[in-house]
Order: sequence, then structure tokens, then C-alpha cells
Amino acid sequence: MKTIVIAAGYATRLGELTKNFPKPLLQIGSSTILGRMLDDIDRIPEIDEHIIITNHKFAHIFEEWVAERCHSERSEESKPVTIVDDGTETNETRLGAVCDLLFAMEKLGIDDDLLVVAADNILEFSFQEFVDFAYEKGTSCIMCHDQPSIEKLQRTGVVVLDENNKVLEMAEKPEVPKTHWAVPPFYIYLKKDLDLVRHSVENGCGKDAPGNLAHYMVEHTAMHAWPMSAGRFDIGSLDTYYEAVNKYA
Repeated sequence: MKTIVIAAGYATRLGELTKNFPKPLLQIGSSTILGRMLDDIDRIPEIDEHIIITNHKFAHIFEEWVAERCHSERSEESKPVTIVDDGTETNETRLGAVCDLLFAMEKLGIDDDLLVVAADNILEFSFQEFVDFAYEKGTSCIMCHDQPSIEKLQRTGVVVLDENNKVLEMAEKPEVPKTHWAVPPFYIYLKKDLDLVRHSVENGCGKDAPGNLAHYMVEHTAMHAWPMSAGRFDIGSLDTYYEAVNKYA
């Protein structure tokens, strides 16, 4: 299994802080947002490589960060990291999360199980639980968590599950959510489903948000949803970044 980190956005909502610097590498205590996530994934024996797909503007910064990580005290515990540059330089010319995933898969010839993650979250659980769940079910999987706020459900993906957590239906930003199961940007796509992933955009899948691919996959193959065992902290604005610094530092 390989990790693919979607990190090609420009984080315009964080203003000057990310004008010339990638959000995933912002400092949180002695580490970074992405560093904290990869430290957890490094412990998963099934994972053999991390692939970070980013844009041309920030690719050299990620490469410098990876070089520093290779010389850190944790280097012996770290899995290899490959940086993929999608060639874009502005928010207006970005490929979109789904196209970035397809770009990395094609460029590297990837044909492995995939753990696909957004790079701007701090998690209070381990991805090992998610990987174990996917292999137990034998299907590609998404995560879900209980979201009591209707307003927030209207801004995210929402799923309907059966008694075995099989996904029966997924809606993106529904005006009238059918459940309180919200979908965060973490996914497992098994090797057997990668052909569907590769041809998703040409068959009508949306390009921008990673949830578009999950929605497409739910309609074309069996998927299960793992209810998160603890919380996550989504860093989407200056306020939430500084809140995370105060909470986790």
C-alpha cells in the first residue's frame, strides 16, 4: 500500500501565511501538519512509500523538507517519500484534487492499494485502524463521522450506511442531508478498483474536491465507511491554524 498525499492546493484562505509557502508544512509545535500525519502512517507496516503530489510553486519546498526529514532522528522509522510536481503555478490553473491523484498514478505507474489523504488535518486517531478496517471488509473505503450541524453537513459529503457500514448512498453538499454521517478527506482505494479510478474523470467524475471521486466510486463499486474512533482538526483558515498551534503545540 502507498500513501498519496494531495497537497497541490494554494490555501488562499490563509492569506500571507501561505502565499509563498505550502499549508501542510506550517509548523505545529516541533513538527508540521504533514509531519505529524506521516509520523503516524510510518508505523503502518502495510505502507511502503509516501507520495506527495504538489504544485510547481511549492515542489522545491517539499523536496527540501523531505531532505531534512531524511536526516532527522526519525529517519530510520520513516518510509521513502516521493515528490510529484503537477506543473501548475497558480490557484487559477490548478488541476484539482482528483486530477492530481490521476496525474501521480500515471506518472509513477502506480498499481498498489492506496491510502489517499488530504494534507491539512491533525488527527486524534491512527490510520492503522482505517487500514485494518478496509482489509477486513475487502473493499475500497471512506471514513465518516457524526456531524450534528446541518449547516456543516450541507458543505461536505454525506453518506447513508447499512448495518454493516456498507455505503448505500453518498451526496456532495446536500441541501437536505439524509443522515449525520459526514465524510472527511481520507480514502482507501484497493488495487482491484484502480481501473475505475483511472477512468473516473473521463466518465464524468468531478475534478476539484477529493470527495467527488469517493462519490463516483460509491456509484460504481462496493464501498464501506469506517466511523472515526476519535476527532480530527481541519485547518482551513488562519483562525483554525492558530487554534491548532495553541491546542497541539
